[in-house]
Amino acid sequence: MIVSYDLDGLPLEGYPGSVVSIGVFDGVHLGHQAILAANVARAAELGLRPSVVTFCLHPKKVLLGRAPKTLTTLAHRLEHFQRAGISHALILNFDEELANTSARRFIREVLVDKLGARYFVLGFDSKFGRGREGSDEDLRALGYPVDVVGKVVVDQRAVSSTAIREAVDLGDLLGAERMLGRPVSVLGEVIPGQKRGRTIGFPTANLDLHHELHPPPGVYACRARVVTPEGGRTGDESCPAVVNIGYRPTVEGAPPDEPLLEAHLLGFEGDLYGQMLELEFVQHLRAEQRFGSLEALREQIRRDVIAAEEVLGI
Repeated sequence: MIVSYDLDGLPLEGYPGSVVSIGVFDGVHLGHQAILAANVARAAELGLRPSVVTFCLHPKKVLLGRAPKTLTTLAHRLEHFQRAGISHALILNFDEELANTSARRFIREVLVDKLGARYFVLGFDSKFGRGREGSDEDLRALGYPVDVVGKVVVDQRAVSSTAIREAVDLGDLLGAERMLGRPVSVLGEVIPGQKRGRTIGFPTANLDLHHELHPPPGVYACRARVVTPEGGRTGDESCPAVVNIGYRPTVEGAPPDEPLLEAHLLGFEGDLYGQMLELEFVQHLRAEQRFGSLEALREQIRRDVIAAEEVLGI
């Protein structure tokens, strides 16, 4: 997948026109997946390039002065775009200038002139341009064909990023999974920690999630996959893992300001520093708790490993 972080170098040389979808796509949930699948299918039918326009920051940051914590960072969204078959993603910086660009100008100067848009696939609530004035009707009025993908409903509720954020924040992994169409997951960079896990026989990979939303503090059975910098998983095989999200109450010293995410990969040996690790949450095992000694903590982690192996079918 080609990723363009600005309009420089566009239009791409040697490529056909594009089928374009526009949106934040936070979570890349079932509703988003329906849009992406329709885009890829239409592009294959017409011999065009399946393309997505998205934003490096949530538009609400500019429009409202605040934005929700993301279900998927930009890097994580790009992974899901590639897995869906998208071949070109244009990442725009949603700033005041873009917020004040009229829909007609956005269509002409960005979507058509730069992306070579020939066909559009939009969500039922897709709006764009100044004041969200642009819609599928504007595109049709300019002579462009548009497919509008209807809402996806799960448990009698329209699937939305907001509903999934609520579920993840509450620890409702199954509810969120039903709307995502896959397990709740996070993508983060493995960074150096204090290496305390090594001292008790359970080395961990510490993840920097770049403000990506995660389940509440606790211990979880997960599946872990390394994601390559070029995009895509290193393979379909996953590594079982026990993941702790929390404040490490047993460890001496001041607790961190934000919960830490530490993953112990079962049976793994190697150096993961600097790599991107994707964790899929399968089941909550227990709440985080304080232990009277490191030996007591070590014994509990042994039990956590056994519980995770049972959950993951190892």
